[in-house]
Amino acid sequence: MSDHPVVIAGGGIGGLATALTLQQIGVPCVVYEAVREMRPLGVGINLQPNAVRELYDLGIAAVDLDTIGVPAQEWALVGLNGNDIYSEPRGLGAGYNWPQYAVHRGQLHMLLYRTFVERAGPQAVRLGSRISSYTRNSDGSVTAQIEHGDSARSEARGALLIGADGIHSAVRAQMHPTQPPIHWGGAVMWRGVTRARPIRTGSSFVGVGTHRHRVVIYPISHPDPVTGLAAVNWIAEVTMDNSEGWKQAGWFRQVPVSEFAHHFAGWTYDWLDVPALIAGAEIAYENPMIDRDPIATWQDGPVALLGDAAHAMYPTGSNGASQAIVDARVLGAAMLEHGVSEAALATYDARLCGPISQVILRNRGAGPFGLLNLVDERCGGTFSDIDDVIPPTEREAFMAGYKKAAGFAIEQLNAAPRTIAEGARVSAARSGVS
Repeated sequence: MSDHPVVIAGGGIGGLATALTLQQIGVPCVVYEAVREMRPLGVGINLQPNAVRELYDLGIAAVDLDTIGVPAQEWALVGLNGNDIYSEPRGLGAGYNWPQYAVHRGQLHMLLYRTFVERAGPQAVRLGSRISSYTRNSDGSVTAQIEHGDSARSEARGALLIGADGIHSAVRAQMHPTQPPIHWGGAVMWRGVTRARPIRTGSSFVGVGTHRHRVVIYPISHPDPVTGLAAVNWIAEVTMDNSEGWKQAGWFRQVPVSEFAHHFAGWTYDWLDVPALIAGAEIAYENPMIDRDPIATWQDGPVALLGDAAHAMYPTGSNGASQAIVDARVLGAAMLEHGVSEAALATYDARLCGPISQVILRNRGAGPFGLLNLVDERCGGTFSDIDDVIPPTEREAFMAGYKKAAGFAIEQLNAAPRTIAEGARVSAARSGVS
């Protein structure tokens, strides 16, 4: 194994965060990514303070994140009649040592990609190359089988293989060949970005509606100083009958706004015009809210899963990308303890697989949006004073429980030491790579 790098399947957010971490601690790696050209795809996502902390420790600073997003100031839920259910400050305003960022997913992806290529060189990312399977070798190494865009095939031998190849992961499919199919609970999301004036604090994450019929809104750019307009990300969601499964040919497609806007006709308040916001988007995307059932382990000898390949989850907690970044850092810390070895993968698996499996199930149960479920159960979603429906102490306890499970409880996170100490490196004797 002395001359084999770590092989990373997938060059998404999780794969690139892993690559940056390994480069930082002195472990050679190569990323194999199926697309032939990296492009800034997607719309808005949130980076929780636990992930922002790790990005800072990777040398990706606030000045970098400010070019692709905006620090979040508030998280709020609003009932269907426009009255507040719950609100709280976020990031620095909540007392965290790090901000929460709302960013453009594609721009974050490109930032990670550019940073890794600058640090490790362009040869460290192989585009147009999909890892389709792997073989465990008798010496403890692993060989990845690769399919290329020109239909050619090749192999790459690695000290370890990290499967960061997404919800449709080929690495996971081989590791768990009897896994159930992708789970769809009936919710359909339409996503878009519209130039509009930010609402409330100017940087608020706001969920409006019920647990089966809602809109989520938050800005992902700073307002233009002249017009006051920002790029406002929106997600319109409806839960439907899923007894016959998902009928579309694919899981993600561009659709005209006219195909779904009728679900939100009349959602007009004195502080928000949902139909106008939806209509203002140049492009809208449809995808079902999907995840995968938790699995007992993310490890198979010298192979481990990471990011969506390990724990694809509903986006209700806004922590899918954040968790992928944290995964990468916990993996790096395990390598500092145990070298580039199966023991490092076992430590990583033991620390995260069980707890994050519980987060998958929490998010499937609506995650922090579960407060909307309680409102619906108790009053049908319409109320004058939320305190008469759910007391403040119950609302606060509900949110605190979610934050603790997802790894960003304020006191716990602020008091935690760095995941990877500054300047820490895996020694040549322990790296498995000469």
